[in-house]
Amino acid sequence: MKLLIKRFDKNLPLPEYKTAGAACVDLYSRLDTTIQPHQVGLIPLNIALQIPKDCWVMIAARGSTHKLGILPVHGIGIGDWDYCGDNDEYLFPALNFTDHEITIEKGTRIGQMMVSKFEKIELEEVDQLDSANRGGFGSTGLK
Repeated sequence: MKLLIKRFDKNLPLPEYKTAGAACVDLYSRLDTTIQPHQVGLIPLNIALQIPKDCWVMIAARGSTHKLGILPVHGIGIGDWDYCGDNDEYLFPALNFTDHEITIEKGTRIGQMMVSKFEKIELEEVDQLDSANRGGFGSTGLK
C-alpha cells in the first residue's frame, strides 16, 4: 500500500519500521513539548497523510512510551481517510500521569502507526438475536 506523506520538519526522519517483524512504523515528536503533572498535552507527530478511501490510520503508544511518564489519552487514535489536508498534522494527546512536569524532546519516538483497510458496515436492527447468551460481559473470567 502506498501513502502520500508530508513531513512538517524534514530534519526528522520519515516514519519507518525499526525491525523486520514490526507491524507499525514509529512516529517522532516534532517539537519539544512540556506537559504539566496530571494534564494532557498535544504532541505534534510531524506528519500529514493521504491514505486510500477504504483505509484508516491507527496511532498507538510504543511499548516504551509509558517509561516517559505519559500515555495516550484515548488508548489509540483513529485517523479517517478524509483527515488529509495539507495542515492536518497528526497529534498524540498524551496524559502526564506523574507528579512532575514532563518534557518530550523533539525527535523522540513517541507513538506508532498502522494503516489498515476497512469495510463499511450496514446495520439492520432486530428485536432479538438468534444466538445463545454467553453469560454477559467478562463472563469467561480472568484465568
